[in-house]
Formats: sequence, structure tokens, C-alpha cells
Amino acid sequence: MDLHNRRTIRKYASTPVSDKLLKDLLQLAARSSNTGNMQTYSVVVTRDEKKKELLSPAHFNQPMVKKAPVVLTFCVDLNRFSKWCEQRQAIPGYDNLQWFVTGAVDALLAAQTFCVAAEEKGLGICYLGTTTYNPNQIIDALQLPKLVFPITTITLGWPDELPEQVDRLPLEAILHQETYHDYSVEDIDRLYAYKESLPENLKFIAENNKETLAQVFTDVRYKKADSEFFSEVLLETLKKQGFTK
Repeated sequence: MDLHNRRTIRKYASTPVSDKLLKDLLQLAARSSNTGNMQTYSVVVTRDEKKKELLSPAHFNQPMVKKAPVVLTFCVDLNRFSKWCEQRQAIPGYDNLQWFVTGAVDALLAAQTFCVAAEEKGLGICYLGTTTYNPNQIIDALQLPKLVFPITTITLGWPDELPEQVDRLPLEAILHQETYHDYSVEDIDRLYAYKESLPENLKFIAENNKETLAQVFTDVRYKKADSEFFSEVLLETLKKQGFTK
């Protein structure tokens, strides 16, 4: 698959994803770069319809959670490595924020490798950013022990749609040579001009009775009050799972 043509898939055919194919893809994901060759992550595979029902509310009942043949929850996992240390007369020190971040990096690298491999086989995927909004609900649904934390979720299946590609900012928006170049007013206007001109984005502005596309994000989609609420949930759950004191 040409990565220039990739797109997120939210509607899936009823055709199952075989266990062999899924394991082959996960084996490829396990070859991802990771810190110290410790692989501080785990993946929980959900196929059972009742288990999907349990996960769905944590993802705000987005339909692909129930309808995708496979749901994969990628987790930070310092539980396994810590247990290995303890069983080998070593004292682990991984119950802290530093190693949560390390595990998150490892898990997300594996997740992206998995997604690229899956799309290469013709499968469709969708990342669910809602995973860290309601991690406590996912922990309960998947029975995750301390030092395990859900960091991202992927729905997987054979595509039953071919949606239009969404826009991306030009490369110069994200690329900095040697040092960070902060953005001037003119830079922001230029870099966001195409996004702001798209008919679908003009429609979003009109539908939400806003003046600018930025207001759709700040006032409707990702509101400050919501972000602060879910930040508190995240911090509380990190503590519950043993990553902060």
C-alpha cells in the first residue's frame, strides 16, 4: 500500500480476520524499536461481542467498537517486566511517571508498526483517541492489574468503505531544521489557509454557528472544561495503577 493513499476506516465488512493473520501482524509489531529491548507493553485482543459491549461506553459508544471484527487495546505494561525482575533477585523501580512515558512510547511504536503492516495486507484500521479519556473503564473491562495502563485502541477489519482522504498540514508546518522555529502570525495564516478553505471545514463552521474553524475545535470538539475533567481522570487512574504516588 502506498502510504500517500492511506485513510482511516470506520466501517468494516463482516468477513472475519483470521487468527493466523492477526498473530502474524502482531509478530511484526513486536519487532518494533523499544527501550532497552524490554518491550514494556502488552496488547489485549477483543473479539467477543459481550466484551466489546463493555468497552464501548469508554469510547463514547463509537459504532466501530462493536462492529469491527477485532478491537486491540495497546497498553503500557511494567507489570510483566517487574515480575520478571522480582523472580530473578532484582529490585524493579518502574512504578513511576518516567517509566509510564517509556512504556507509552514503546506501546505506540508497536501500535503504529501493527497498523502499517495491517494496511499493507489490505485491512482497515482506526485509532481511538478516546482510550486515555476513560482509562478507568477500560481497566475494569479488561481486568488490567497495577502497572498496566491502556494507551491507545485500534479497531481492525476488512474495509467496507473508501472514504475521502482528510487534509494534512503542509510539511513545512511540522518540520524544523536544526532548532525550533516559532511561528509568526504570517506563518500561521499561510500554513492553515488550505485547511480553512476546504468546503467540509467551511460547513463545520456554519453548522456549529462559529466564526472560525479554530472555534469549532476549542468550543465544540475539544473544550477546555472537558480536557481538564479528563485530565483529572487520567491523573487519578495513573495513581490507581501505581505510576504516581
